[in-house]
Amino acid sequence: MKVPQSMNTYCPHCRKHTEHEVSLARKGKERSMSLGRRKYREIKKGYGGSPRTPKKDVYKVAKRITLILKCKECNKKQQRVYESRTKKRVEIV
Repeated sequence: MKVPQSMNTYCPHCRKHTEHEVSLARKGKERSMSLGRRKYREIKKGYGGSPRTPKKDVYKVAKRITLILKCKECNKKQQRVYESRTKKRVEIV
């Protein structure tokens, strides 16, 4: 799937339609010392089964594409889900 490099869309900060630079959102690095991580590590210690219910073997085929739109006038960024789900690989053209 091809996504345009820039698009004209509404900027909530400028309160008007302006040109926006498009980039893909990437997953951030997981924090190993977050509260949930520490709790899960503590629960996993020792004998016993899994502390949480196991995941089902059914997976979603398509992924949601999240775009980061950066306004060329005020340089503010906003996120937008683009075409809810797609199976194709995304490239910015």
